[in-house]
Amino acid sequence: MQIDSQHECPEFRNPVADRREAAPASPAHPRQIPWHPAELTIVVPTYRERENIAELVRRLDDSLQGIVWEVVFVDDDSPDGTSVVAKTIAAREGRVRCIRRVGRRGLSGACIEGILSSAAPVVAVMDADLQHDETILPHMYRAIRDGSDLVVASRYAGGGSASEGLSPIRKWGSEQATRLASRFIGDQVSDPMSGFFMIKRDVVEKHAVSLAGEGYKVLMDILWTAGKDLRISEVSYRFRERQAGESKLDTLVTFDYLGLLFSKLTGGVLPVRFLMFGAVGLSGIVVHLLALQYAMTILHMRFAWAQFFAVMVAMTWNFFVNNRLTYRDARLTGWRFFTGLLLFYLACSIGSIGNVGVASWIYSFHATAWVAGLTGALMGAVFNYAISSALIWKRK
Repeated sequence: MQIDSQHECPEFRNPVADRREAAPASPAHPRQIPWHPAELTIVVPTYRERENIAELVRRLDDSLQGIVWEVVFVDDDSPDGTSVVAKTIAAREGRVRCIRRVGRRGLSGACIEGILSSAAPVVAVMDADLQHDETILPHMYRAIRDGSDLVVASRYAGGGSASEGLSPIRKWGSEQATRLASRFIGDQVSDPMSGFFMIKRDVVEKHAVSLAGEGYKVLMDILWTAGKDLRISEVSYRFRERQAGESKLDTLVTFDYLGLLFSKLTGGVLPVRFLMFGAVGLSGIVVHLLALQYAMTILHMRFAWAQFFAVMVAMTWNFFVNNRLTYRDARLTGWRFFTGLLLFYLACSIGSIGNVGVASWIYSFHATAWVAGLTGALMGAVFNYAISSALIWKRK
């Protein structure tokens, strides 16, 4: 996509550049540009947020007077040219940086990558959609300076509100997810699902290898991993309505969230993606049984043909849901969708053969049938997951 940088952000004024132009250099007295390392890095994960980038930079400039700051946009290769807009501004404003991620997506991973790219002692994470109130950033930074390790911008603390920026259904879902999260991580904060927070960078550096890096709830991941050792405070704010673009949070995010919860409950032994792949497989069993019943009672097929029909329906269901949910960051479209479907049929067929072979081998040692069957099923699931990740939904 070609975007004319001369016309992309005509309304964006660079206050630093304005001051430099007002004091031209001379050969005898070369211009000295003062530079100070950033005290605060604001990490902004983006995907299709082209219209909001310049406005967010302006708002940060207005709100962070007296603080040496920078903003890092971590863009998941947006097709609307979000990274081009960010880099156009960065070419004129040294406090703006952009990381364009190709072949990988996900809000949590983008946040962690942005944080680890910073050298500032303090980092903040916020959205690009202008729903987060940038005017509370100085208050959050002051709390960090006063001794907090983590400051959460809360929609549910006294004076906060989420009613303006969330539909009734999304508000209800957010509240339920918050209650569920509190059962596992305690009542450390009133809004563990917040996407707006500030933290000392060395905390993330210390625990980076333990963070899942998947899904959309990086704060909950941090709280679960390191929360007991952190001094935490909150700043309330009112969650605003989105002004431009479309929300990326849909019902599928719920499954990402549940996958993260279960992954953390297993100590991270089972990756979020594998748990989601397994959950889809369980739903496929239900689909298989329903299809088998339909084929025998409605279509009057013989059992063998009905079973074959049910297997194909279940595999197609699993592929479609995995493409939409489990591998949403590597989603296949167009002809790649159909090619992937054929490969998935093949992988599942080989996995089924392995399932039967392993189960039969275990059963030959006089194991009970359910133990042999479960072992074979797990073996088949691991094989299908490995092949799916490596060959079908492989990342570029």
